[in-house]
Amino acid sequence: MPERVDHRRRFLKRAATTLASLAVLPKAMALAPDVADTSTSATPAAGPGVPDQSVRRMQSFGLGQVRLLDSDFSRAAAINQRYLHTLPVDRLAHSFRVQAGIASTAKPFGGWEKPDCELRGHFTGGHYLSAVALTFATTGDVELKQRGDQLVSALAACQRPNGYLSAFPESFFDRLSSGQKVWAPFYTIHKILVGMLDMYQHTGNAQALQVAVGIGNWSVRWLNGFSDVEMAHILKTEYGGMNDALYELYAITGNGRYLDAAHRFDQVSLFDPLSAHRDELQGLHSNTQVPKVIGAARRYELTGEPRYRRIAEFFWETVTHNRTYATGGSSNDEFWNTPPGDLKGQLGLYSAECCVAYNLLKLTRKVYAWNGDPRAFDYYERTLYNARLGTQDADGMKLYYYPLQPGAAKFYNSPTDSFWCCTGSGAEEFARFNDSIYFRDDDDLYVNLFIPSELDWPERKLRLRQETAFPREPVTRLRLGLASPATFALNLRVPAWIGSGARVRLNGQTLDVFASPGSYLTLRREWHDGDRVEMDLPMRLTTESLPGDDNLQATLYGPLVLAARLGDKGLTHDMQYCGYDAAPKPEPKPWPAPRVTAGRAGEAPWMNTLSAQDLRFEAHTRDGRLAVAPLNQVYGERYAVYWQSEPGATGNS
Repeated sequence: MPERVDHRRRFLKRAATTLASLAVLPKAMALAPDVADTSTSATPAAGPGVPDQSVRRMQSFGLGQVRLLDSDFSRAAAINQRYLHTLPVDRLAHSFRVQAGIASTAKPFGGWEKPDCELRGHFTGGHYLSAVALTFATTGDVELKQRGDQLVSALAACQRPNGYLSAFPESFFDRLSSGQKVWAPFYTIHKILVGMLDMYQHTGNAQALQVAVGIGNWSVRWLNGFSDVEMAHILKTEYGGMNDALYELYAITGNGRYLDAAHRFDQVSLFDPLSAHRDELQGLHSNTQVPKVIGAARRYELTGEPRYRRIAEFFWETVTHNRTYATGGSSNDEFWNTPPGDLKGQLGLYSAECCVAYNLLKLTRKVYAWNGDPRAFDYYERTLYNARLGTQDADGMKLYYYPLQPGAAKFYNSPTDSFWCCTGSGAEEFARFNDSIYFRDDDDLYVNLFIPSELDWPERKLRLRQETAFPREPVTRLRLGLASPATFALNLRVPAWIGSGARVRLNGQTLDVFASPGSYLTLRREWHDGDRVEMDLPMRLTTESLPGDDNLQATLYGPLVLAARLGDKGLTHDMQYCGYDAAPKPEPKPWPAPRVTAGRAGEAPWMNTLSAQDLRFEAHTRDGRLAVAPLNQVYGERYAVYWQSEPGATGNS
């Protein structure tokens, strides 16, 4: 969540690419040179725009080029889409109109959008517009786009002549500059600015760009009033990804003032240690930092300055390797409380804030695009399945935290009386599950995720259809549709978790090649219409210790984190659905972690697979048998992710 001065919860209470061991047909693929990225939007930029430097090896496809087929992801996206339809435009615009002195009879929203909340407008004028734009780009939902257009028009009418637009008064920034207590005004401006940019880039709404330019111009003028020393104090208050948003506005318009303004959000106390490859993150509010680094990454893409690549890559490396749980999530009570590589004592009710995982996935996409290292997608896949997919209920309500305290249950927002930061980032995430399945370089195609989908690559005159029930079946099937024969490389990610006995088949014939886990299997040939490729994805049960505590172990099946199902006894509605405070009432007391007999490192002898197809498992614990399921499928009951591993009767461990 955005960091408040009083710290709400804590606050209320207190590189290089490695394509190792590539198997090829018929010969090895040389690494392609870096190429410039192209936008995922078909909307032309206003003005000259600024092309990215040639820093990206990989390019993503436009959201409209990849269509999800039936799967857990498409069904979750549809639920999110239905929720977006339930929010009336007049209620979304209400606080903006009140602030602008425009009459409104709409019923105000509650939670972080209530009329006296200092963060009001972050969802209604920001996240919502981004989610609408992404959903339209993905699904072509015209009705939802029309709602977005109506909201853009309503907010444009609320924008002051100086470009300022918010649901709270401009005096909040006077409080910020004078050192008075204020929540996070630039955080909210960032969300509104990005919402407008997304509406422009993904739906072609020209008025949204005009509004964004106005916000950018206001930001430039405001920033020009302060010295670097004064800015250092101002930047102690969370400012979201203002640097990233202003860099994007610069990329679209070519106006160098936005580049300079974005640069003023460089936070020396964070960036200098990271550029020197030092992890000094202990004690910092986690989600406050990730958007800043995403902004650094965007600067590197636009300017080619190596310092900003060092910042982004080292931050990504240390957080994803040293500060994440088995789920891929990070933080506890919203902070990094411990040194790198030590998460002992961090399995809390408020572990793994969902915004952190959302932003880490955004950063992972950038890092991967620079170096093409498939291992980045081992992290991406782990986080997508275990820290994102299971964060929504059947009505589209989202988690704020992903509790890791044994005996905890998931707790969600309410439809109109929460609007946490993670409500908004979740609405965006669930609108774009199709954005990272496939990548490309100049000529070749990369399959990074095993999600049923269909890709349209018109430059190649290629349609690729991926059919799979993964992870309920250990195989994925690709069928190529080509207007005429074409020669290129099809690169299939071989995940780090893959078990033994994996094979690949071309048009039904098993090939005598494969690749090492954590690399790509590269098939270069002349492809024809109707060619079929099948790749086995054998999964196995493994364990992963909590960093800093080898006696606490998570169990995984392939990329899926498994959880003990502990039943719903004592759970109430107020413990599962929350309002402003994002805290269940009463807070559940921690349970002891299920006790199991230790096996050899990486093995889970206490776990049995009852049905791989149904993803049903059973654990034999010191206290009896427990039903086990993937964490992302556990709803409405208590669970435990980490197991207390104890020596056996013989003392073996």
